[in-house]
Amino acid sequence: MQAQHHIQASESRQAHVARLVLQANLAYGESNSGVGSFVQRLKARHECRNYLDHALALEPEHAGALGLLGRVELDDGELEKAHTLFNTSLHHQPEQAQQYTNLGYWAMKSERPALAEQYFLQALDTDRQSAAAFCGVAHAKRLQGQFDVAYLHYRKLLETGAEWDSVYSGMLTCAAQLDVNKADTSLARDAIALLRKEGLPHQELGRFVAAIIRQQYDLDNPQAQIFLDAASEDELLILALEKTLMPDPAVEELITLLRRAVTTEVARTAELEEALQPLTLALARYADRTGYALTAEEDEERLVDTLNNSVSAQIVMGETQDAMAASLMLSAMYGALFHQSFAVHLGRWSLVDWPLAMQSVLAASYYDRATEEAIKQNFDEKAAELCLDKADVPQAWPSWSQLAYRTQSSLKSLMAEELRLPTDHLADTLRIMVCGAQSGQRALELAHYLNDVEVIAVDESLSNIAKATRMADDLNIDNIVFWPWSIAQRFVADGHKVHWVEVGRLPSAAMTDVSLAALVSTATGSGAVVHMHTAVAEQTEGDRQIRKLIDHHKLPATRTALRQLRRMVLTNKQDSAWQNLLNEEDFYSLGGCRDRWFQPQDVHQLKELMGMVSNEVEWKLVKARDTDGHSLATKPVQKQIQAEALGSEVQSLMGQGLSVYFVKRR
Repeated sequence: MQAQHHIQASESRQAHVARLVLQANLAYGESNSGVGSFVQRLKARHECRNYLDHALALEPEHAGALGLLGRVELDDGELEKAHTLFNTSLHHQPEQAQQYTNLGYWAMKSERPALAEQYFLQALDTDRQSAAAFCGVAHAKRLQGQFDVAYLHYRKLLETGAEWDSVYSGMLTCAAQLDVNKADTSLARDAIALLRKEGLPHQELGRFVAAIIRQQYDLDNPQAQIFLDAASEDELLILALEKTLMPDPAVEELITLLRRAVTTEVARTAELEEALQPLTLALARYADRTGYALTAEEDEERLVDTLNNSVSAQIVMGETQDAMAASLMLSAMYGALFHQSFAVHLGRWSLVDWPLAMQSVLAASYYDRATEEAIKQNFDEKAAELCLDKADVPQAWPSWSQLAYRTQSSLKSLMAEELRLPTDHLADTLRIMVCGAQSGQRALELAHYLNDVEVIAVDESLSNIAKATRMADDLNIDNIVFWPWSIAQRFVADGHKVHWVEVGRLPSAAMTDVSLAALVSTATGSGAVVHMHTAVAEQTEGDRQIRKLIDHHKLPATRTALRQLRRMVLTNKQDSAWQNLLNEEDFYSLGGCRDRWFQPQDVHQLKELMGMVSNEVEWKLVKARDTDGHSLATKPVQKQIQAEALGSEVQSLMGQGLSVYFVKRR
C-alpha cells in the first residue's frame, strides 16, 4: 500500500509540474505576442517566471522548465544565466532541438552570429521540421552579411506558411541589400508580396524594386519598347509607384515617359480610360513623393494648365466631384493640388467624400498638406516661408510611410542590457532629445517602441516638423513633440534636462545661432547618454561641384533651379563625377536635393561635439559599433577620439561610419 501511494503521489506531482510548465509556456507566448502593451507583456513574463519557479521547486531537473526559464533570462538581458540554464537543460535531456535553438538566439544576442548558425544547424539535425531553427539560420546568415542566402531562407519560410513579422522584416532587410542583375519572376513575386504586406516600411524597398523593374523593362537597351497598356496592368510597377521611391535614373526616365504617355492618350481621346486610372493614380502618388522632381515637356504643361483652368470652371459651375475626378488625377501627376488656384474650393469636401481609389492621392496632394500648413502656423519660423512661391516651399524629407519593425522595449532596459549602465535611480519616464530628426521616422520609432520615454524631436526644416507632427497624430503617438531649434534652445535654457540625446542630421551652416555641443552639454546631467554617428553624408564629388555652381551663380533654392541642376546631372549620368550622387536616394527627390545642396550639414558641428565628448573627465565612451552593427573594443576608439581632439588627422574617426555612445560622468 505504501509503495502504491508513493507511485500515485509521484504521478500527481509530475502532472502538477506538467500543468505549471504548460501555463508558463502560455504566459511566455503572451509576453512575446506583440498584441498587448509592453506593460502587459512584462506582467505575462513575470507570471511565466512564477510558474517556472513553482515547477522547478517540485522538479529541479525538469528540462523543459529549465530551458523556458533560460528564455525568460535571455529576454531580461541575463545572458550568462540564460546560457547556463540552456546547457543544464541539455545535460538533463540531451538532443533537444528547442534548447539548441535557444542557444542560437543566445549567441545572436551575444553578437556571435557564426556560433548562432552552428547551434541552429544542430537544432535542425535533431528536428528537420523546426521552423524556429530554420528562421534562426536565416537571421544568423543576415547578421553575417550573407544577404542572398538569408533571403532564400526567408522565402522558404513564407512558402511553408511561417508568415511571422520577423520573417517579413528580415526578408525586407535582405532585399534592400541584394544586387539584381537579371529579370527574375520569383524576385518579382517576392517584391509584390512584400509591398502588399501591411505594416512594413515599404520605403526601404525602392532600390530592390527599381533593379527588378530595370531588368523587366530592359531599360539598358536603347531600343527597348515601352507599352502603356502593359504598364497599366503591371502590378509590381503600380505597387512600387504607390509605396516606394526608386533611386535609378533609367527607372525615373521610364516613369516620366509613362506619365507623358498617359497625358498624350488623354489629349488624343479626350478622356481618361478606366484601365489607365490605377496607373495614373500611382504616378500621381510617386510624383508627390519626389517633390515633383520629374520634368515635363511644354506641351504637357500646357495641357495641365488647361485642365486646371477647367477644374476651376467646373467648381464655379457647381459640377459634381465625379465630373472633375479625371482632371484632378491628371493634374496631381504634375503638381500638388494644394498649390492650384482652385485648392481653396476643394476644402468644401472631406476626404471620405471622394471615390475610394482617389483618396490616397487627394490625401497626399491636398488634405495632408492643408493639415501640415495649419501646424506650421504655430511657429515663428513660418514667416520665412511667406515670401516663397507655393511650389518653392521645401518638401519634407525623407519621404516615408511606415515605421520600421521593432520589438517593444524600454529605454531603461536598453541602457542596462546594451550599455551596462545602472538604471535603479532613474525616473519612471525618461526624456529623449533627437537633434536633427528630419521628417521624424527615427524619433517616432523611439516614441512608439520604448514604453518609458517622452521624446523631443528637433529639426531646422519647418516642413519636416509639420509632416512629423501630422504622422504622430495619424499613428496615435502622443509622447512626442516636434520643435524647431529655437524652441528647443529655450526649453534647455529654462533648465530642463534630458536623459538621452540622439544626434541625427547635423544643423546646416545657416543655423548660425545653434551650437550642438553647447546644447548637449547644457541639456544633459550625470548619467545621460549621447548617441551619434561619426560619418557625415552628402559629401560626394557631385555634391561639391553643385554647391560650387550654386555659390558661383548665386542660384536660389527654387523648384526650377533644383530641376535644372538635376537635369544637368541626368544628362551627364555617364560621367564618373556624378556616379556616387546618382546612387543616393536623396537625389531622386527635390527635398533631398535641397537639403544636400542648399542646406548641407555643418561638419564643424560634429567636430565640436566630438571634441567635447573626448574629455574623459566629463564623458566616458561605453559602446561603439561599426557600419555592420558589430561591437568594437572601446579603448582603441577612445584613443582615436582623443588624438583627433588634439589635432591628429591620421587617426580621424570622421567618415568611418561608427555609431558611438557616451555617458556623462558628472
